[in-house]
Amino acid sequence: MDNEKNASISFYQRYLTIWVLLCMAAGVLIGHFIPAVSEFLGKLQIAGISIPIAVLIWIMIYPMMIKVDFQSIKNVGKNPKGLFVTWITNWLIKPFTMYGIVYFFLFVVFRSLIPADLATQYLAGAVLLGAAPCTAMVFVWSSLTHGNPAYTVVQVATNDLIILIAFVPIVKFLLRVSNVTVPYSTLFVSIFLFVVIPLAAGILTRITITKSKGEKYLDEVFIHKFDNVMTIGLLLTLVIIFSSQAEMILSNPLHIVLIAVPLILQTFLIFFIAYGASRLVKLPFDIAAPAGMIGASNFFELAVAVAIALFGTTSPAALATTVGVLTEVPVMLTLVKIANSTKGWFNYGKKKAEGGVYLRS
Repeated sequence: MDNEKNASISFYQRYLTIWVLLCMAAGVLIGHFIPAVSEFLGKLQIAGISIPIAVLIWIMIYPMMIKVDFQSIKNVGKNPKGLFVTWITNWLIKPFTMYGIVYFFLFVVFRSLIPADLATQYLAGAVLLGAAPCTAMVFVWSSLTHGNPAYTVVQVATNDLIILIAFVPIVKFLLRVSNVTVPYSTLFVSIFLFVVIPLAAGILTRITITKSKGEKYLDEVFIHKFDNVMTIGLLLTLVIIFSSQAEMILSNPLHIVLIAVPLILQTFLIFFIAYGASRLVKLPFDIAAPAGMIGASNFFELAVAVAIALFGTTSPAALATTVGVLTEVPVMLTLVKIANSTKGWFNYGKKKAEGGVYLRS
């Protein structure tokens, strides 16, 4: 039984790139030839957040939340450097590098391919992505890099609080617009769906299983029951995303590629800034990897909602935010591979402290 399970897991992991490509293609085909499916799923929303995708994200992050306990959350304060790396990267660097990189490509490199008025709106959509660090999927990326679950929760929660203060001023400054408003319903529903509910479920499960079968069973048996389910949830998420945007992909292939180029470069840049800074301040890998992932990934539900409110549903700005959605999973999976393959960079004499937080030796 265990051999079959391990073989199945290795099969999914070994061919994950192929599975991702197949699911992206399947999503486009479903959206184009069976549009009723994507239309039905698209109606299942709360405050602009897809309920089917929310359920799949719960499935993906639930195992990670089981690992969180209150003691480990309290211990995060003993090593706050990871929080500082995240905050500085996300709010003092990321929005401005996003603006600079996208401006350079759209107005200089691709000037002959994209009219200036379109480029201006594409830039606006990119800025909205750059000012909205990830809330939900970062838990998936953290889990795939075996990130510290308690630390990741605190990193995400504090960034959500900063969004309330910093998002509007940054967007107004970069876009020179005055009527930016945060759709607080989207923000609060997202926090409730992707942080509060799965965290509560995870802690309740942890307490229940530990009392009945012990912590060893929880860590070595129970959590691993979700390994394949997590991968399947990730692939199904891709199918839903690409099916919902099938016509956009097929009708605007060139502009989608042109917008994707600077967005992808920005994602890699921000990841390596946070990841490299974590190495410089000697953070452990299980804090450094999520720190890089939070900055690289985007809160695309918020960005899309603001783009639609400011510029309209069919606007080029909304299209640009949607391209961010399309590139999110494939690019972040690449960064997960890079992080896992460079884990050895963070072996510099650290020891694990009580509650799961690393401290300097």
